[in-house]
Amino acid sequence: MDTLYHQLADRVEALIRDGVYRDGERLPGVRVLSRQLGVSIATVLQAHQTLEGRGLLEPRERSGYFVRVPPVDAPEPAMSTHDARPSPVSAREMTMDLCSDEERRMVPLATAVPHPDYLPIRQIQQASIWAARHGLETLDYAFPGKSAFRRQIAQRMAALGVAVSPDEILATNGAQEAIILALRAVTEPGDIVAVESPSFPGILQALEVVGLKVIEIPAHPSEGLSLEGLQLAMEQWPIKACVAVTNHSNPMGMRLSDDHKRKLVELLEEAGIPLIEDDIYGDLAHSGERPRPARSFDRTGNVIYCSSFSKTISPGLRLGWIAPGRHFTAVRQQKYFTNLATASLPQMAVAHFLEQGGYDRHLRGVRRVYQESVARMRSAVARHFPEDTAVSRPSGGFVVWVQLPDGCSGTTVYRLARERGINIAPGVMFSTTGKFDNCLRLNAANPWTPRIEESIRTLGELAGRRERGFPSRDSALPGYGAVADCSVETDNGASPAR
Repeated sequence: MDTLYHQLADRVEALIRDGVYRDGERLPGVRVLSRQLGVSIATVLQAHQTLEGRGLLEPRERSGYFVRVPPVDAPEPAMSTHDARPSPVSAREMTMDLCSDEERRMVPLATAVPHPDYLPIRQIQQASIWAARHGLETLDYAFPGKSAFRRQIAQRMAALGVAVSPDEILATNGAQEAIILALRAVTEPGDIVAVESPSFPGILQALEVVGLKVIEIPAHPSEGLSLEGLQLAMEQWPIKACVAVTNHSNPMGMRLSDDHKRKLVELLEEAGIPLIEDDIYGDLAHSGERPRPARSFDRTGNVIYCSSFSKTISPGLRLGWIAPGRHFTAVRQQKYFTNLATASLPQMAVAHFLEQGGYDRHLRGVRRVYQESVARMRSAVARHFPEDTAVSRPSGGFVVWVQLPDGCSGTTVYRLARERGINIAPGVMFSTTGKFDNCLRLNAANPWTPRIEESIRTLGELAGRRERGFPSRDSALPGYGAVADCSVETDNGASPAR
C-alpha cells in the first residue's frame, strides 16, 4: 500500500492534470495544505518533494512551490525544399490588419510584441525623468546619435567580440529602419536580395519599401539558413545582399551555430555580397551565454549589424542602432536624408538605464520567463492541436512556429480565429509567394491565463475542422503573391509589425 505522502502526491498531481492548478501557478502554502488535507506538515513536504521529482513542481526560494507541467513534445517543422527564384515583394494588407485597433482588443497571439508585464516599465520611466532634467540636451538634433548612447552600445558589442568605436554606430528608429538604411546603402531598386525562408515579415516589408526582389533560401528550424542553398542561389543569380536573423530568428526561433555564422560570413565576403545581420533577439537567449553575432567573425567590415531594444525594453521607444562596417558613409547619408536624426530623449534614457546596470538585471529575469512561456506554449499546442502538428523548439526569443498537418490551412484558421476574437500570424505572411499556408506563428510573450489556454484550445479545434473546406497550402491572401509593382510611398519605412 502506498504511503500517505505518495497518496497525497497522487491527489495533487490529479488536480494539476485536471487544470485545477495551472502551469506557473503557486500552490497554497505548506501549512494551508496541511490544515486543508488533514495531514502533517512533514507529509506535505514529502509529497512536494515527490512531485518535484516527477517534474510537476518547482520550488522557488522564499516564494513557495509552483506548478510546472512537463511539455508534451511535438516534432520540429520540416525544412522547406522549394526552388529558389527571385520574385517581387508585396506584403501590405495582412500586416495592417495585425496592427489595427481591432487587433488590440483580441487575444494577442499575432504580433511579436512582449506583454507590458515583461518590460521594465518603471525603470524606463525613472530613466526618462532623469534624462528630461538635462533640458536642451534632450531637445536638439542627435545626428548620428547621442554620444552616451553610442558609447554604451559600443561597450556591449565589445563584450560580444565586436570591436567597434562609438563613432562607427548610428542610432535608428528601431531595427526596421536600420535594415532599410542598410538595403538602400548597398542596393538599387530591382536588385535581388537573399533572405531565409520562412522570413520575418518586417524584412519583407523593408525589401518592398526599397523596391527590391527577394530570393528565399530554405532554413532548417534549428540549424538555420542553408549555406548550400545560398551558394546555389549565388551561382544562379546576381545577388546584391543577404539579410539574416542569426540568433533566435523570427518566426522559427532558430539560432545559427558559431561555425555556421563563420562560414556564412566567409561565403558572402568571398563573393563580395554584404550581410545585413538582424540581431534583435540575441539578448533573449533562454539559457547559457549570450550568443555571438555573425559580425564578431567579420574581419573586413562586410557585415552590417542591426538591432534594437524593441523586444527587450520597449517597442514604443523605437530605438535601435546600426554598425555599418565599411558601408558607414553610405548608411550615414541615407539616415540623414531619411529623417535626419533619432529622438534624443529615448537615447539618453536608455543610455542611463544601461550604464546603471538595469538592463542586465532585467534580462536575467525575463530570459527565464520567456523560456517558461515558450515551453508552455509548445506544450499547449501539442495537447490541443491535431495529431501530426509540428512545433519549433526555439532556444531564445518568444515566438513559436507551428506546422499544421497536411490538409490544414493556416490562412483559414487565421480567418476563423479572428471571428472568435483571437489574432494569430498565418504562415503566408512569412514568404513572398504564398508558401507556408499550413503554418502559424504564435506569440508566447504573454502571462499564461485561462483566456490564453482556451484560445490555444480553440485554435486546435479550428485546425482540426478539415471538413470546413480549407484551401490548399499554396493559396495566398491578397497582397501576398508575386506582383509586378512593388513600390511603396513612405516617410522612413519604419513599421510596427515585427
